[in-house]
Parts: sequence; structure tokens; C-alpha cells
Amino acid sequence: MAVCARLCGVGPARGCRRRGAAREQRRGGAADSEPDTDTDPEEAGGGGGAGEEDEDEERIEGGRPAPPPAEAGPAARAPLSLLELPPELLVQIFGSLPGTDLPSLARVCTTFRRILRTDTIWRRRCREEYGVCENLRKLEITGVSCRDVYAKLLHRYRHILGLWQPDIGPYGGLLNVVVDGLFIIGWMYLPPHDPHVDDPMRFKPLFRIHLMERKCATVECMYGHKGPHNGHIQIVKKDEFSTKCNQTDHHRMSGGRQEEFRTWLREEWGRTLEDIFHEHMQELILMKFIYTSQYDNCLTYRRIYLPPNSPDDLIKPGLFKGTYGSHGLEIVMLSFHGKKAKGTKITGDPNIPAGQQTVEIDLAHPLQLPDIENLRDFSELSRIVLEVQEQVRREEQEEEQRQEEEDRSQQAASQPAAQPLGGEGAKGEETAAGAEGVAQDKAPASQPFVLPMGVISRNEDYPRTCRICFYGTGLIAGHGFTSPERTPGVFVLFDDDRFGFIWLELKSFSLYSRIKVSFQNAEAPSREAFDEMLKNIQSLAP
Repeated sequence: MAVCARLCGVGPARGCRRRGAAREQRRGGAADSEPDTDTDPEEAGGGGGAGEEDEDEERIEGGRPAPPPAEAGPAARAPLSLLELPPELLVQIFGSLPGTDLPSLARVCTTFRRILRTDTIWRRRCREEYGVCENLRKLEITGVSCRDVYAKLLHRYRHILGLWQPDIGPYGGLLNVVVDGLFIIGWMYLPPHDPHVDDPMRFKPLFRIHLMERKCATVECMYGHKGPHNGHIQIVKKDEFSTKCNQTDHHRMSGGRQEEFRTWLREEWGRTLEDIFHEHMQELILMKFIYTSQYDNCLTYRRIYLPPNSPDDLIKPGLFKGTYGSHGLEIVMLSFHGKKAKGTKITGDPNIPAGQQTVEIDLAHPLQLPDIENLRDFSELSRIVLEVQEQVRREEQEEEQRQEEEDRSQQAASQPAAQPLGGEGAKGEETAAGAEGVAQDKAPASQPFVLPMGVISRNEDYPRTCRICFYGTGLIAGHGFTSPERTPGVFVLFDDDRFGFIWLELKSFSLYSRIKVSFQNAEAPSREAFDEMLKNIQSLAP
């Protein structure tokens, strides 16, 4: 109690405070009322000279306090100011406030500023705001305080926490920046080895930031196999930052590029080049190594958000890993937009780059699959899908005509007959939406499923039952994203965590499995912010 009292200048008895206040008034002003204009959390606990602390100690320990007036005893009134509260209570109050508010609190007076030097406050803020559960008392050995950790590490680099997509040409990627103990680490998430789509994600560190001394945080590049080395991080603008390695020689291997390629191939594909017999696949793998290795971990990252949830969604949206033929496994984000569901590539390939919309599902047009024997016939499935495609085209043409009529009607204010057209259109949409809901409600819990003969699948271990199927379109293109076009296909929902897509044009099947990782600081602030993010990553795609 005496230590806390020396910090804030408040004695255990109310008389001490009055006596000190009277002495300050006689001096022409209280030192505790001095303003402080510094707003940096790093300075929230600074200030206050030794002379002031000695005087505060003298107020508490020097002499007996003057007796209070008879009409107002110590218990006769409540405290009129925060300065009259016990210092340990102020520590609890200040520790419950957001760390970004504490610099403003430090400007009130030197008493508050001295209390904000208490490491208990900053230890609580580190734990509650950033989840730091380490024993921060160990920092005392290095001379680093919890306030230093908060201000110079956590608060300073708070804007890079969350999910990011690196700008690596058509390949993209998924980076998750998290607080890990007393470090901030950027983990690159990689799909499992092809074609094991249900296996967990792999990850490796690209950089880390930590506080070794009180001056500033240290940024280290983790790329390569020679341990951490000097790196740099620059926050370019909102939702964008870049990394740079200052010692790229640490990325090189003694065996030259051949050893680097063999090591990369084992990490990326889990095999050697001799194990890959498909010549086209070998070319794609070598092309990816040459393209990605030239960056040397000097990259620009742009923020991405997880899609928002809605009770009406078919399944929970999120990130999935899927099979893409010779390109291996790629990461796709599934999101719902009314009657549509979209699959956006987070990682990509030279044909369909990262950021592009790989599949689109029309939730207003469920498909009734034939019985299991007829389903094996590719021509039968193709006939069903093409019939729905023609139906969708007719509906789109009717919608365009109706929209044109509505536009003409709005221009002619003297024609009130235009109003029923809009009403009929709205009613038609409601009917379609209702039919969609009925279709989903009437869909069986599961139905037999098998791939038609001639459809190629990288993973033969796909589910043999499904819940429901929908008409959809898939994006295909030539190398370098040339001549892109949307072709019809079938979206197959297996369960809450797996779905598939049959590409009719390619006679190919992709299986997708949910990425079961709890990503922090990845929620979109609003639906509008998520939609804007999707537009941005698509516009940046090569």
C-alpha cells in the first residue's frame, strides 16, 4: 500500500490528501494537475521526476494528518475525485481500459501518469487484447517491461495481424500473422500434399518480430534453412504491407540451385521429380519453382477476410482446399451471395490465377440426379445439366427484357402501367427463392453418388453419398489465363465440410475439403468490406 501511495500521492487516510492538497494550494498550484500532451502508448507510463516522488512520499509519511471537520467525518461522504480512490483500485480501473485509451489518461495529471508505470496494467492489456499468456515477469531479466511489449511490439504491429494474400503472380498464397508468445510470427499456410485433400494444412514461418531490448522490436526473416536473419517490414498503406530480407545469401544452399529445387520439391509436393511421370506436371512444377524462388521473401501482402456467416447459407462459408489436376491442391474461399455461391481462388496457377472466381453455384437451380446406374453414364448427366443451362439462359433473357421494360417505364412518368411489371418481377423472384427453399427442404438427407464413367478424379477416395446437387459454372482458360470462359458443371454437396465440382467440358472432378483452422483477426468488419475485398483481389489478379 505504501508503494502504491508513493506512486500516486494518495495516502491511506483522507486527511493526508487534504493536507497535501492544502500545501499545494499554498505553493500556488498542484503539481498533479500538470497536463501531458503525449498520446503514444509507449509514453503513457512515462514522466514524473524524482523530486515529485519525494514530495509525495513526504506527504504520506510526514506527521499526523489534521483531524477532519466535525461535520464531515471520513465516512460521511463519498470520494469526489478519482484521485481520492486507493491507488490499488486505480490500477484495477486503468487495467480494464483499452490500451489505446491510456495515453489520453496519462495526460490528465502526473499522478495518473505515475500509476500507468505499473506493469500490472500493461500485463493485463497484453493478455486481454492480444492473448499473450506467457509469464511476462520473465522479461524483468532482460530489462524489458510489459509496457515495452505492448507499445513497441504488439501495438506498433497490430495492423499486420490477420490473414493476407501475397502478391506472387498467379500463385498467390495464404499468410496468417499471429501473436505467438512474445513473438509476432507470419505463418505461410500450404495445402497438404496432392492428392490428400483431407489431410491437415502445412505451415512454415516466413518472418518473426520480437523485442530483445527496450529500444525497438527486431524483424527477422525466417526463409531458407540457415536460421533467422535480418529482415524488414514496411506498412505500405491500410490493409497492405511488405517484407524484405536484408540477407538473401541465407536462402542459398551449398549445392546450388539443384539442391534448392530438390529441397523445395520435397517440401512442396512430398516427392522427387523422378516420382512424377507426367511430363506436363513436371513442367508446371519447375515453372512454379523458378517463378516463386526469385522473390526471396521480398513480398507485398494484401489483407483478406473470411466470408461472413448467415443462417440461410447452405453450409458454413470459409476456406477449402481442393484438387486441380496437374496443378495439385489449391486454396479456395467459399462465400454466399443470395442465390449464388462463389468459390474464389486464394492460391492459383498459370491457367486460373489467384483472385479469380473458379466456380459459381446457382442455388436457385438444384439438380435431380438420376439413379445410380444412369449416373454412371456421362451423356445422361450431361443432358440434365445442359437442359438446366438452357433454362437459365431463358430466364436471364426474360430478366433482361423485364429490366428494359422497367427502365422505359421509369422514363415515362405518365405511364403508371409500368408498376405491375416491377411487382410481377419481384413476385417471380420471391417464387424462385421459395422454390429454392422447398427444393432444399425436400432434398433427402443423403443419396447415392458415383462419378460418371470417363470423369477423371485426382482422389478416388471421394464420398459415395451426397446431400444435394446444384447447377453451376466453372472458369477454364489456357496457359497465361488466355481465352477464359465459364462452362457448365455440377456442384455436389457431400456434407458440412466437403463438396465437389464436376467440370463437364474437362470431364474432370475437383474435391474440396474444409480448412479446419481457427484464424484470428480475420473477420470482415461488414458485408460491404468483404465484397470490396473480393473485387480488389480479383482486379489485382494477372
